[in-house]
Amino acid sequence: MTGRPAARGPLPVPLPLPRDFEATLVICRHGESTWITEGRFQGAADPPLSPHGERQVAYLAARLADPSRPPALPIPTAPPVAIWHSPLARTTATAAAIAGALDMPLSADADLREIGQGAWEGRLVAEILASDGERLREWRRSPLGNEAPGGEALATVDLRARRALDRIVSQLVGASRGLDAADPDRPPVIGYGGPPPARAWGVVVGHDGLLRVAMLALLGLPLERFWTFPFVPAGISVVEFRGGMAIVRAHDLDEHLAPLQAPATEATIGPAPREGAL
Repeated sequence: MTGRPAARGPLPVPLPLPRDFEATLVICRHGESTWITEGRFQGAADPPLSPHGERQVAYLAARLADPSRPPALPIPTAPPVAIWHSPLARTTATAAAIAGALDMPLSADADLREIGQGAWEGRLVAEILASDGERLREWRRSPLGNEAPGGEALATVDLRARRALDRIVSQLVGASRGLDAADPDRPPVIGYGGPPPARAWGVVVGHDGLLRVAMLALLGLPLERFWTFPFVPAGISVVEFRGGMAIVRAHDLDEHLAPLQAPATEATIGPAPREGAL
């Protein structure tokens, strides 16, 4: 074996969820940024979306505006309660595209910003491999306790991710008042018991690292499992809150980006969706 023994974090505690309500949370990563195209570490730095990223978020917004289009997304068709997002430029632009499609206001939350990567921010990955390669490899193998020099500890990220999720859940609980009460005896297996009750729902727009930590918090998994849930740029994940549990209904969907996987010419993919056409 190589490398140091993996650090052990505290025993995971699932995010507390009320048992008597149902809601849906759509989780999206921002589109491609200019630093992603250059192969640079981003962290809490603030590069904008790339031109390709702008097209990605246009397709993402169009998909969320038409969730019943086959294959249907497991989200309500009513307007969302809110769109919560990191205040960094790449997430703000992504959230703004979604807000324009859904005609919803935005709610910036500093606790949703990306993990701070200290001395690595802004540097090319190739440069870090050359000068600090072993530390980077340790981060990729076992991130807990192997943060970048001057970087943010995952335990700290976990605390602020939980703060943000607590606020989001509270707003969803408030929006659920007045809707049909959730049936505590409805079967937990999908396909039984008829259609689900009307649900409040909302959208979170964040960053790969922060969203990985948030997903672990929702599911009560340890921080050592950090690499378990990847988030593709402009992808869609769906989590339901039901019976006091977080249930993953979809993860990292990106079929809406299929037109962008062909050669990037308007002859093959057409123009990106416009806000007025959504």
